[in-house]
Amino acid sequence: MSKYYSLYKFLKNSSKVSEVLTFQELENILGFPLPHSAFSYVEWWGNEISPNTRHKHCKEWLSAGWKVENVNLGVNVTFSKIV
Repeated sequence: MSKYYSLYKFLKNSSKVSEVLTFQELENILGFPLPHSAFSYVEWWGNEISPNTRHKHCKEWLSAGWKVENVNLGVNVTFSKIV
């Protein structure tokens, strides 16, 4: 199980079509601080569907049926349900 599994659970259980989460809320959901790269690089939040991606964390939101729509580095992330 990925250390980002709690984000999967949160999104999977959401009845909304869009979730805007602050970085603080994301860290609260995860139970640990986000890495520096999450604050510095929009690419960290990429919706990479390749099974060979180094970004294992994106598999959690994609597996839950969500994608990242927008990132304000250090502020918030907008997730949207994949329809």
